[in-house]
Amino acid sequence: MNRTTCCIVGGGPAGMMLGLLLARAGVEVTVLEKHRDFLRDFRGDTVHPSTLRLLDDLGLGEAFARLPFPRLEEMRAQLDGTTVVMADMRRIPGRHKYFAMVPQWDFLNLIASAAAEEPSFTLRMRTEVTGLRTEGGRVTGVRFVDEDGVPGQIAADLTVACDGRDSAVRHAAGLRQDLFEVPMDVWQIRVDAPSDGLKEGRVFARFGGGQAAVTMDRGTYYQTSYLIGKGRDAELRARDIQWLRDRLGALFGWDAGVTGAIRSWDEVKLLEVTFGRLRRWYRDGLLCIGDAAHTMSPVGGVGVNLALQDAVAAARILAAPLRRGTAGTADLARVQKRRQLPVTVVQQSQRSEHALIRSALDGTLDGDRLPVPIRLLRRVPPLRTVTGYLGGVGIRPERTPVFARRPA
Repeated sequence: MNRTTCCIVGGGPAGMMLGLLLARAGVEVTVLEKHRDFLRDFRGDTVHPSTLRLLDDLGLGEAFARLPFPRLEEMRAQLDGTTVVMADMRRIPGRHKYFAMVPQWDFLNLIASAAAEEPSFTLRMRTEVTGLRTEGGRVTGVRFVDEDGVPGQIAADLTVACDGRDSAVRHAAGLRQDLFEVPMDVWQIRVDAPSDGLKEGRVFARFGGGQAAVTMDRGTYYQTSYLIGKGRDAELRARDIQWLRDRLGALFGWDAGVTGAIRSWDEVKLLEVTFGRLRRWYRDGLLCIGDAAHTMSPVGGVGVNLALQDAVAAARILAAPLRRGTAGTADLARVQKRRQLPVTVVQQSQRSEHALIRSALDGTLDGDRLPVPIRLLRRVPPLRTVTGYLGGVGIRPERTPVFARRPA
């Protein structure tokens, strides 16, 4: 029987960050990741200003800055022919006034390398959790299958579910999210970047004519999210791929030389959007954070940032009780209480944005009669900095625990 103080299930941003922070506090921690590496396409690749500040505090800022990445400073949207600057990061407080577009595997490898230097940290790849250990209703660890298909168990004082929107741990624990209605699913597509005015560090969205899409400048290509009506994937894929090429070309002004690089439907990846949150993020011996606790809409690209902020709050609140061996449900409740407000506010904002997406997809969006908040963004430029701050830093940002800080 393997044993650890804290078993973290899922080696994504929240899991790896929580593992690093707890290890720096001297807590014995084991992270289990079911894949062999961190290489995955179309994961959240936006590293927010709040995360950049966190990396500075952890002594990882310089190493991160050596990674090649474009900076995104502005979010623009064209709504039925009317262009609106939705967010501007260039005047927000702090040193970092941009989003860094870094492949998630580079970010995770950086965190993993730093964590590997801590003697109390263990990362086990190709280890898939298959169930929970329980005693008298309390979660006491996990059951898993290792890279050779051999079953095993890890006993833990605390298990933390960081295994994403389809969390197997959440399901095994009998925790159910309250789900909210969503109008869309998302196709993720890489499009070779043409030399046009969409570059220069921007995210650009276009809504209208029954279409909605967001494209991000990734230097040599655009990471493009094309929104479709909820549940329509199979129906639309029955069409020839030229239909999608034509739609993207008309929406963004890309010629056939650009859209022709999309060779088949195999290159169009589906994200089935779910959106909800747990009423209670924990039970005795178990805590859920990130998408396992509150599955975010992809709108605004805020899911990774919220998950990382959850990890920082959890580490600060739980490190001392875990070291003492006294971590209980009251401590887990403190984590949820700390993070409940920012999650609720962001999800409410996303629900409002879904109404705009719904009108774009059903063809009723009117550029001359935009919602009041969007009209205010057009008329009052300082509000764009406010939305930039809320998107890039957020409500109740978490500061790095003192025990995890390292000099630059």
